[in-house]
This record gives sequence, structure tokens and C-alpha cells, in this order.
Amino acid sequence: MKIFGIVILLSSLCLAQNTEQMFSGNLFADKQISLNLLTANNDSIALQATTISKKSPFLAGLFSFILPGAGEFYSGSYLKTALFLAAEAAAITVGLTYDKKGDDQTKVFENYAHAHWDVAKYARWTLDNIEHLNSKIGSNVIPEDYKNLFLNAERTKVNWEVLHKLENDIGGWYSHRLEYFGEQQYYEMIGKYPQFNPGWDDFDESSLYTYTNSERTPVTANFDYYSGLRGKANDYYNIASKAVVVVIVNHVISAIDAAWTASRYNKNISLNTSLEKTQIGFYTEYYPQINMKINF
Repeated sequence: MKIFGIVILLSSLCLAQNTEQMFSGNLFADKQISLNLLTANNDSIALQATTISKKSPFLAGLFSFILPGAGEFYSGSYLKTALFLAAEAAAITVGLTYDKKGDDQTKVFENYAHAHWDVAKYARWTLDNIEHLNSKIGSNVIPEDYKNLFLNAERTKVNWEVLHKLENDIGGWYSHRLEYFGEQQYYEMIGKYPQFNPGWDDFDESSLYTYTNSERTPVTANFDYYSGLRGKANDYYNIASKAVVVVIVNHVISAIDAAWTASRYNKNISLNTSLEKTQIGFYTEYYPQINMKINF
């Protein structure tokens, strides 16, 4: 019992001595010290300081080169995604629409040519008017050299090789050799070059047609009308071609923008996580905290 009492006495003396050292005797200051003993000590423990999963500029560019807007979507730029996709859809729609119009118009002018232009009529007028052509062009063509120009007595079927030789020998405004029937150049020539004007069905086969630098007989109405039909088809195809160019440019621009957007994404956003500690009196509480930093 005496030992126990001595221990208590010594403990009391130590506690009193420590307390005396902590307290100053000033009521306001001692109150603050007491609160500090029970107050919260806030601290934080950093768990991780890292960046949100980075986006690959190369992949972003590749995605958008394949499908415009895909790289922007990958990089989190959804408005740009919509814009590039809309441009792609519009260009493709225009291209397909006008390519179809061009095909339909091609059928129109080809059918018109089949109905109103005849290679045999063109060949007949040329051979029958050799003397007129010689005088106007200055050539020296002899009709007997082309007796095999026609394959039948009615002169309705033409030997194309002999026709080409005749055209070469005449020269002058006979500047082109007629392409074979059905070829793309065949349909272009008969409505583009005046030398083929005598083949149209509204051409007077008995007239003396001339197309020199000093004298130019007007082409027929069917020639002009057919030229307009072909021109309309070409206009459609030109629009379709421009739409294709827009599609290609849209892919390239979207790829460049996607790579840039991914690079900006990596620079502008960072994420930090930490474990925050709060101590209230003798009770300690921990809670996680996420800090996101966005640079504009």
C-alpha cells in the first residue's frame, strides 16, 4: 500500500508539472491551449499524382483519316465529331446524287445520238463532196481511192479503217478521226467538232458545208441541242468530282485536327488523388479526395 501511494503521488506531481508547463496562467491563452489539445489536426497523404489516360495523337489522326470525326470522338471533342461527320455525309450524298444524274443524262444524250446521228450519212457527204473539200481545204483527195468506204451497195454500212484514212487525207477542219461506235470519244466528237455536222439528220445532204477560218457555215440545230445535252451531263459529273475532292479534304483536315485535339487534351487535363486526414480530439477520420486541373 505504501508503494502504491508513492506511485500515485509521483504521477500526480509529474502531471501537475507538465500541466504547469503547458498552461501559462492566462485564462484566454490557457483556453486556446486546451482547445488545441482537442482540436483537429488536418493532414493529407498523397496517394497518386498522375495524368488522366493520355490520348494518342497518332491514333486520333488515323481514326479520323479513316472516318472523319472518329479521332475527335476519341479525344473527347464531340462537337467537332458531329461537324466532320455531317460534312462527310453531305459530300458523299452530293457526290452520289450528281454522279447518278450524270449517268442518267449520259443515257439521254447517247440515245439522242443513236436516233439523230449517222456515221454513214457523214461518210456519204464527205465522199460525195471531195471536190468541194479539196477546193476549200487545199487537199488533193481522189474519190476512187476510197471505193471500199462502204460495205454494202446502199452505202449504209461504213468501213471504219477506210473512213479514218479518208479523214487523214483530207486534213483541214477534218482534224479528228471518228472513234468507233459506242466509245466515249465517239459521243464526244459528234457533238463537239463541226466536221461531224453532216452526220446529223437535220443536215441537208445536198448542201456545201464549209468550216474554214474565213468561212464557217453554222451547225444544225440538232448538233447544238446534242451539245447542250452532253454539257449538262458533264456539269453533273463535275459537281460529283468536286464532292469527291471535298470528301478527301475532309478526311485530311479531320486527321490533322484530331491529332492536334488529342495533343491539347493531354496538355490541358491532369488528375491528382489524395487521402485526406482529419483528427478531432482523439478521433481520426480519413477520406479520399480527387483534384482535376483543366487549363484553358
